[in-house]
Amino acid sequence: MAYTSSFCGNIHNYCVAAVLLFFSSMSLSQSSNAAAVSYNVMKFGARADGTTDSTQAFVKAWASACSSGQGNAVMYIPKGRFLLKAVVFRGPCKTGQVTVQIDGTLVAPTDYRALGNSGYWILFIKVTGLRVLGGSLDARGAAFWACRKSGKSCPVGARSITFNWANSVLVNGLTSINSQATHLVVNSCNNVVVRNVKLIAPSESPNTDGIHVQSSTGVTITGSILQTGDDCIAIGPGTRNLHMSNIKCGPGHGVSIGSLGRNLKEDGVQNVTLTNAVFSGSDNGVRIKSWARPSTGFVRNIIFQNIVMRNVKNPIIIDQSYCPHNQGCPSKSSGVTISQVTYRNIQGTSRTAEAVTFDCSPSTPCTGIRLQDIKLTYLNKVATSSCKNIRGTSTGLLMPDPCI
Repeated sequence: MAYTSSFCGNIHNYCVAAVLLFFSSMSLSQSSNAAAVSYNVMKFGARADGTTDSTQAFVKAWASACSSGQGNAVMYIPKGRFLLKAVVFRGPCKTGQVTVQIDGTLVAPTDYRALGNSGYWILFIKVTGLRVLGGSLDARGAAFWACRKSGKSCPVGARSITFNWANSVLVNGLTSINSQATHLVVNSCNNVVVRNVKLIAPSESPNTDGIHVQSSTGVTITGSILQTGDDCIAIGPGTRNLHMSNIKCGPGHGVSIGSLGRNLKEDGVQNVTLTNAVFSGSDNGVRIKSWARPSTGFVRNIIFQNIVMRNVKNPIIIDQSYCPHNQGCPSKSSGVTISQVTYRNIQGTSRTAEAVTFDCSPSTPCTGIRLQDIKLTYLNKVATSSCKNIRGTSTGLLMPDPCI
């Protein structure tokens, strides 16, 4: 945990130690579960055959655990395959802490249309003191992706597991494969730890982000493998005090702040750190992206450090010219203000000659950009960098030559 003191110093009053203390308290041994009241979904009518609809059995088991009034309650999913349609696990709970222990696999219906147009598959909402431990999710997204690619009329697509307005949440050891859309969403939450998850979808699967965080404070993502068809981690408006460490990303579109600035009035992103990460074959490494339109949004106090790039198309990139199909960007200039971004100890290989791209807004230039000890090559040769509308400093060994 050597990063704790430096992170606390760099991110003002927010301290990872507090999150780790919360995580330690949430990561009790299984003996604590033994003392808790357990609610096995099988006793509520669930079938572990992968074909019988167990949705209502899961809802009843959750309702019992949530309303038990005990200090700790466990909703237990044993080994086997359990078919679930779109399901909501709603709080607040009378129980002090609810653990969802998954030893089996939850599978979505074969017909992708069965998940409807709600945008979610498994949703936890307004729950405080929640642990989701182990298990696998299989959303069977291939047929939905095919629909999207065909140009036919399709549902909106379901995010596999979503946490809305939830506080003090731990997700540990979960595997999610073949999501229709994003694998795991943290929205409007406080104090969330996501640890040791594996989120996997083919590189060509559309919009299958690994983890999406927005409008949330105090989120930690650590020790995770993210192989997706879109962003490994997407960071949306209103994200504060996000710490990511020991991440393996690729294939996918990298770790992206944004896209931001789609709306005129939008919350900013601040106090974000990514440390100890490896990107392999991804389209991007670390990216900040905003729409080329007016906005009150901002990005500030960001640290990207101790990162290895392996054959990454755009290892370091700021793109403030985002405007799909050149529509809705009358001024072609982003109002999102980007400041105090540090890139430190980033090395490896680029798949393109230009390894560092800073395309900042002409109306709100990037400021306080710091490069320190960067070594990125292209085909065993020196790579290049490009800068637009940027002010900052550079120190240490720098390859390619800095343009700021």
